[in-house]
Amino acid sequence: MTFTARNRGFAVLYSEVSRWDVKFFSARLASKTPLVQLAPFVEERNEKVKLFNHPHQVFRIFGVSNTVGVFHAYDTKGSEINQPYKRVKPGDFFYNPYRVNVGSLGVVPPTLGDGFVSPAYVVFRVDENQVVPSFLETILTSPWYNGRLRATTTGSVRQNLTFNLLGSLEIPLPPLHVQREIVTYLEGFQISVRNATEQLDRVAKELDQHLKVIYNSSCRFDVIKSRYFALTFKDLTAWDAKSGRAASFRLACPSFRPMGDFIEEATDLYCPADQPDKEWPLFGVNNKDGVFLNSYQKGLLFNASYKRICKDWFFHNPTRCNVGSLGIVPEVPEDAITSPEYQVWRLKTGIKEPLIPGYVACLIQTPFFLELVQFNRVGAVKQRMYTENLMQVHIPYLPVAEQQRYAAARDKALVAISIAKKSLTVARAEVEVMILGTKKVGSL
Repeated sequence: MTFTARNRGFAVLYSEVSRWDVKFFSARLASKTPLVQLAPFVEERNEKVKLFNHPHQVFRIFGVSNTVGVFHAYDTKGSEINQPYKRVKPGDFFYNPYRVNVGSLGVVPPTLGDGFVSPAYVVFRVDENQVVPSFLETILTSPWYNGRLRATTTGSVRQNLTFNLLGSLEIPLPPLHVQREIVTYLEGFQISVRNATEQLDRVAKELDQHLKVIYNSSCRFDVIKSRYFALTFKDLTAWDAKSGRAASFRLACPSFRPMGDFIEEATDLYCPADQPDKEWPLFGVNNKDGVFLNSYQKGLLFNASYKRICKDWFFHNPTRCNVGSLGIVPEVPEDAITSPEYQVWRLKTGIKEPLIPGYVACLIQTPFFLELVQFNRVGAVKQRMYTENLMQVHIPYLPVAEQQRYAAARDKALVAISIAKKSLTVARAEVEVMILGTKKVGSL
């Protein structure tokens, strides 16, 4: 039993102290629905497969984020994986143990089929005779449950949630029919978000088709898909196949222009450790969310200078940009930063023929652009793309009026996504009171 003292403290009977951790007891849920531990309803799955034993086979790798849940991140050959990966199937849950407290958890939908995930992830299944998977996903990814997740994680520097700790979590568990009603209610709002997101995807697909038409009509032969190419020694910039293909592409498309005409590197640095008590907004990037707020982190936890970012700048993960891990910076705080490993760049201003931010945000997500990224990377084992390599990527230039058309379509899609997400947020707040038993399902 926990006793609150003037809302500023609490007391716990010694007989109920299961771990010596203040935060664990400070985030108890106030629920009229009975709280039950997850342990009896979850089972860990730890099927590891040595993908590297099949070097030429292509495998589907899944990821998970707090905005889209489980997604197909990329395909890769077994030769590019250097450790056993975990197999996942439809109905499996998996989560990032270091980011589960911000909703980085999801269940594999039937539409995705089988795949593999990083061995760092925790994979488990639920007893569907007791718990509806989508219902559990709703609880564990809900903002109102975030405090409970934070309280259960352990670690002095980097907090994480192991499978055993997951089993110790208490959740409000109404009867199965109530769980299903809640899930059905939320599905309508989630579908609206997916439809709005597909609208944004269509903008990139339309631009991709446009760029391919320009490419096919202007180049002498298809360098991207060709199984061979020929160059004279004077045209080689480096003695490797990728550099040769990049040079061949530039020669085949003489009207295309290097990204270096339009972009410049941004290397403004902050030293967060100089302000040890300050909470710094740390941003990341992936191929589904683009640029996103990763976490707030105290200055004392940083051991290097980090890169400053601003609205309408861009940055990318140099080792994963070929699968779309690039993004435009949205509205961010003045002290927003990102990892020094990421490549930060911005568009040049005051030039005669510029690129506009909204258009470039679409361009860098097109399959056509990612094909160009693929053979402009450098490195023998782990290939990377630094800003200087990105500047060598040649693209067809569209007039500003055409760029604005794509940028406007993107803005329209973003507005639709924002409206759909706000409606979903309201619905989730209503669901919260239903789950906690303070409002009946039928009253909505």
